Amino acid sequence: MADPMTAARPSLRDLIAAPHPDHAPLPPAAPSEPGVHELRGVPYAENEGGRPLELDLWLPGARRTGPLPLVLFVHGGAWRRGRRDDLGMSTRHWSPRPFARIAAAGLAVACADYRLSGEAVFPAPLDDLRAALRWLTLRSAELGIDTGRTIVWGESAGGHLASLLALTHTEPRPAGAVIWYGPSDLTTARGRFTPEDASTPEALMLGTAPAAAPERARAASPLSHVHAGAPPFLLVHGEQDTMVDCSHSRSLASALKRAGRRPSCGRCRAPTTAGTGCPTTR
Repeated sequence: MADPMTAARPSLRDLIAAPHPDHAPLPPAAPSEPGVHELRGVPYAENEGGRPLELDLWLPGARRTGPLPLVLFVHGGAWRRGRRDDLGMSTRHWSPRPFARIAAAGLAVACADYRLSGEAVFPAPLDDLRAALRWLTLRSAELGIDTGRTIVWGESAGGHLASLLALTHTEPRPAGAVIWYGPSDLTTARGRFTPEDASTPEALMLGTAPAAAPERARAASPLSHVHAGAPPFLLVHGEQDTMVDCSHSRSLASALKRAGRRPSCGRCRAPTTAGTGCPTTR
């Protein structure tokens, strides 16, 4: 048995360091909109030599009958910029804010940081979202959430990462995905994007032109990960999108359909085909 008088003592650096996110106390929930509590800036992961990664949580304040389903939101910004709680300029003036509205309806919402392309290259941002979901699962009893009922939701670059998380993560496996105009294929020229260009946001996220690293580009393409066990996807994309070509969502919808996941209309929920509109009104 080790002598307690001679056992190694923690260094001063260890003693003054912040507690690890896995067991650090949760911050107190602050009242937000009526019936909603917020937990802001909760650390969920530490990366050696980098900033701590944080997430924000919106939780219903009313009495609950059991663990809450979770919406995990992934922000956009071309993998290079953006804030974890920003859904886009069209909703910045909303009151109540979008995530507070979802929480008021009875769901938990988490918005997580991920490393941007100026900090680290792929698969770092996807690894960070996996870490966020792992942390949320680890602390689920304290938070009153059920990560087995997680819907991943992302817009633009966040839609790309949310698609990858929905198609590849297994512990826990996301229950569904809501993808707003997310890139699905980094291997083929689409719209303004060409895989040979080393200056595109896609290339900066990969660390090189996609054509120069075809295996990495394929690994970063949701289209390459479609499988029959994929969760349900709701794909939303403007046909005249000039930043992310609509063919990304059309191709992903077609691949999901071929794999056995039939797309449905976001308006009426009836089975449909990408690009054909609502089957009850056309």
